[in-house]
Amino acid sequence: MEANTREAILDAASELLAELVRANDVQRDHVASIIFTTTPDLNAEFPAVAARSAGWTDVALMCGHEMNVPGSLPRCLRILMHVNTERGLHELRHVYLRGARALRPDLVSEQHVEATP
Repeated sequence: MEANTREAILDAASELLAELVRANDVQRDHVASIIFTTTPDLNAEFPAVAARSAGWTDVALMCGHEMNVPGSLPRCLRILMHVNTERGLHELRHVYLRGARALRPDLVSEQHVEATP
């Protein structure tokens, strides 16, 4: 994420949430809860505000900070979505966008292949 601003946080949260939903064909009524975390350098807004603004009003949402590990990726937003599904672990798609792609290049290449028509 380029900056610790309300707009940047909401934009990144909206983008990541939408891509998680798309990549996994998630139905809102199957989502039990969502946890949003940011690195401690992002505090201008709660990322869950983006979900509420997008209509996620009946889902439990929570925000928190990741551990401040020296040398870790700065300005990083994560989403952990708890979904009731019959899919196996190998069928679920983890999404890494922007600078977070460096965290799991093995999954990003998989993500790119599937997103390409």
